[in-house]
Amino acid sequence: MTRSELIKALAREMAFGKDRAARVVEVIFESIASALERGESVEIRGFGRFSVRMRRARQARNPKSGAIVDLPERVVPWFAASQALRKVERFSTSLEMKSPQIKKGL
Repeated sequence: MTRSELIKALAREMAFGKDRAARVVEVIFESIASALERGESVEIRGFGRFSVRMRRARQARNPKSGAIVDLPERVVPWFAASQALRKVERFSTSLEMKSPQIKKGL
């Protein structure tokens, strides 16, 4: 689902205009991003938890030139689905039908 599809669904479900639905989605995303920038986590019960994690420094390979590149330590956003979300039966069934490449057990 894309941002525009989310906006359309919100507008349809809540009988909002698209402009108002777009603003609601924007405020939610901005709030989550702001909290992550401050190093805080955002927990949405029954859905999951957004947080930041430190990714250690490592070496990588430039795919075009093949040269080894040193990547510094950095902070990356992280999402962990709640147990309730992971237990939803319909996800495993519908995802297997749509994309056989999805790894089971994740």
